[in-house]
Amino acid sequence: MSTINTPTMDRRSIPDRRVTARTHGRPAMSALDYIAMVLLIIGGLNWGMVGLFDIDMVGVLFAPGSTLTRVVYVLVGLAALYSVVTMAKMVGSKRS
Repeated sequence: MSTINTPTMDRRSIPDRRVTARTHGRPAMSALDYIAMVLLIIGGLNWGMVGLFDIDMVGVLFAPGSTLTRVVYVLVGLAALYSVVTMAKMVGSKRS
């Protein structure tokens, strides 16, 4: 009769290797981070269209100089400022 060798380590004692999406108790990206990213992509694509084809898509969609066009531009600018502050915090936290 043969015997089965039991494993040397109990499976429950092996540390859990799952990667969590949280660092330092915070989620990796908040809803505000995603909104800022979407606004920056819109702004970047718009400036790309202006540079390549001289077409202001935000102005075309909402009428040049309209209030809604200006609101979109202000939101894109605020998203850029938010991203600069977020990046500065990230760089500062990695140094400590």
